Amino acid sequence: MTRLPPVPYEEWDADVLRPLTGGRTIPPSNALGLLLNHPRLAKAFLTFSTQLVYRGTLPAKLRELTILRVAWRHRCRYEWAHHVLTARAAGVTEKELAEVRQGTGTLVNRAVDELEDTSSLSDELYAELAKELDERQLMDFVFTVGAYGMQAMAYNTFGVEPDPGMDCQGMD
Repeated sequence: MTRLPPVPYEEWDADVLRPLTGGRTIPPSNALGLLLNHPRLAKAFLTFSTQLVYRGTLPAKLRELTILRVAWRHRCRYEWAHHVLTARAAGVTEKELAEVRQGTGTLVNRAVDELEDTSSLSDELYAELAKELDERQLMDFVFTVGAYGMQAMAYNTFGVEPDPGMDCQGMD
């Protein structure tokens, strides 16, 4: 149930979206439409989110697996449906998607789960991650988990529905 309807596409403010688009035309999106209900918040958040996704240091596949695990844990249909498409483009396999859904043994799943459960990483898990990621990647990883958890909370609270044509891939 949509609690806060998205701003209609025809009313989108290009100045607010500039951090995300760089002036490019983007298609309609229920998530962006929601954010545009609060233009100042949208501009600030999109600047931060764009840094993580488009200018961050995480390899695309790792970033998408991270986002998907957060989306699955929060049962966020919009985030899951959107990022399954991005993840596949980044080389995520059906086996890896199944592991995300099950929360099984991968380092990424374990680290996301621990961050979500305790708001921190144990020394052991941090050390494992530090073998795979440099300092900036570690920071991007933690901030990605936090940012997408916050997005999932907002999308779930305000009832953001997947865009037309998006498939929730077993989340329903």
